[in-house]
Amino acid sequence: MHSRLLSAPSHASAASSSPLPFAAAHPCRASWTPRPTSPLPPLSLLRATASMHPSPPPEGHSDQPVHGVTNTVVGVLGGGQLGKMLCQAASQMGVRMAILDPLEDCPASSVCHEHVVGSFNDGATVSEFAKRCGVLTVEIEHVDAVTLEKLEKQGIDCEPKASTIMIIQDKYRQKTHFSKFGIPLPDFVEVDTLSSIEKAGEMFGYPLMVKSKRLAYDGRGNAVAHDKKELSSVVASLGGFEHGLYVERWTSFVKELSVIVARSRDGSTVCYPVVETIHKDNICHVVEAPAEVPDKIKKLATNVAEKAIKSLEGAGVFAVELFLTQDNQVLLNEVAPRPHNSGHHTIESCYTSQYEQHLRAILGLPLGDPSMKAPASIMYNILGEDEGEAGFTQAHQLIERALDISGASVHWYAKPEIRKQRKMGHITIVGPSKYSVKARLDKLLQRDAYDPKKVAVKPRAAIIMGSDSDLPVMKDAAVVLKKFNIPFELTIVSAHRTPERMYHYALSTKERGLEVIIAGAGGAAHLPGMVASLTSVPVIGVPIMTSSLHGTDSLLSIVQMPKGIPVATVAIGNAENAGLLAVRMLASRDPELGDKATEYQHDLRDMVLEKAKRLEELGWEEYTELYLKKH
Repeated sequence: MHSRLLSAPSHASAASSSPLPFAAAHPCRASWTPRPTSPLPPLSLLRATASMHPSPPPEGHSDQPVHGVTNTVVGVLGGGQLGKMLCQAASQMGVRMAILDPLEDCPASSVCHEHVVGSFNDGATVSEFAKRCGVLTVEIEHVDAVTLEKLEKQGIDCEPKASTIMIIQDKYRQKTHFSKFGIPLPDFVEVDTLSSIEKAGEMFGYPLMVKSKRLAYDGRGNAVAHDKKELSSVVASLGGFEHGLYVERWTSFVKELSVIVARSRDGSTVCYPVVETIHKDNICHVVEAPAEVPDKIKKLATNVAEKAIKSLEGAGVFAVELFLTQDNQVLLNEVAPRPHNSGHHTIESCYTSQYEQHLRAILGLPLGDPSMKAPASIMYNILGEDEGEAGFTQAHQLIERALDISGASVHWYAKPEIRKQRKMGHITIVGPSKYSVKARLDKLLQRDAYDPKKVAVKPRAAIIMGSDSDLPVMKDAAVVLKKFNIPFELTIVSAHRTPERMYHYALSTKERGLEVIIAGAGGAAHLPGMVASLTSVPVIGVPIMTSSLHGTDSLLSIVQMPKGIPVATVAIGNAENAGLLAVRMLASRDPELGDKATEYQHDLRDMVLEKAKRLEELGWEEYTELYLKKH
């Protein structure tokens, strides 16, 4: 067993690095490192042996006064991209980080305070490393959990607990554990012979998902048998039964969801918004936040995730990956006891990133606000598309395009080698709506921009009316929404002639993502009020002029709603103002739309000022002759 203790790069070496990622042949890793807040142990070359003594204070828990968040040194087993982003979050908080990773140039090496070069699967190395830390955590679950269990008995603070790591490391054991706590799962069974897997195929049917119990991630360790004849070859591809296998019933899911759950030392939890993960070749490519699913599905997913994490031990951030089935069941797929790819977006889109949250949790600090500060976010993984310099060149091109996109943030992991499908970095795009961030992703990937005629774009607003005779008035609202590029739907919903349609339409509006409804009605004008009584989505009523009472009956009907059922309204027949009011409502959480609404007001002001100037210059008689008589 050998390990070495390295310092972070010196200030001089940082100064010599190129400030731009495009100056070198391929993206360079970050060159600066946080300076130690207090003297560190000597960073000369050390050989980890049984006789190696922990360095003198300050290390682990310091007796010195706290100058910042904490004096506790956080030790991380693993120095990959997750470790790097943990260190970056720690730098903002003034938390000292020590990394144990076998690679000298691992991603976290450039931003940690200490880097011990050694294996996190070697018990003696992990034990020596732990002596330098006040709390020990992981950025990868494939570590020596047996040693962690021994260290806990010796009083070393490990978060999450070794028992949790052991459960997560073995996916079959993980499924067995969660099933005992009533967590919904796909049906599964252990297999250790050809006859047992054939029996499983008869029980579950085909296709049949065959999985390795251990060391399975990013699609590795999984294989599908489409019929009984493929079982032998599938088992062989996974290393044989001696490798440890189990099977799952094939799950016909409509979406893959994920929930990041943070658990504090006292067992309290907070959950991040449910996201959708989009995979290709079993590797996550895109994460959309928040997930476009009904509220009841979000609540169900959050409940399943929270219940699963409460069954485990220890503090930290956990990722719960889920399947949403065709019949609206939410099934747990697997859990990661650490920050996760599906939570990368939180750095830009949430008030507290998953990395800061993990540090808060394991250090016993108050958990932060997990809610989103941006209405919508999308994360795109930068995956290796080729080997060597060709792959780096393609990554460069993607990064260059991202730098020209509003709301986009680039994260480059600084891995020294690129391979096909290897995660090299990610790009997060935040914006005012899911439509806008998807459009920016299209631009990034040089795809055709969203065409509403070709792609089903979710409407943000609805225009409804009791009859097609109302369309000549209500079209003015449609013109306004189109002018502001707000996706909307327009249809006929009669409160009197199609009451069942109105009922189901109103109940579905919030779940379908509608944010405002413009409802036109004449005569009795029950439509706006009835819809408002069935949904929490704001409703704007447009009184339609009638031949009998010229629309006053419609106006009075809309404005005389009982307490608790608010309906906004406008002048009789003024659907244009209804459209503009809808724009202002949507603009309250959409800065770009707010800018457009302000520009519209300025245009109106300028138009009036131009008319005033013209009237003053021409005089009323000539002005009337030129501009008013023709009207």
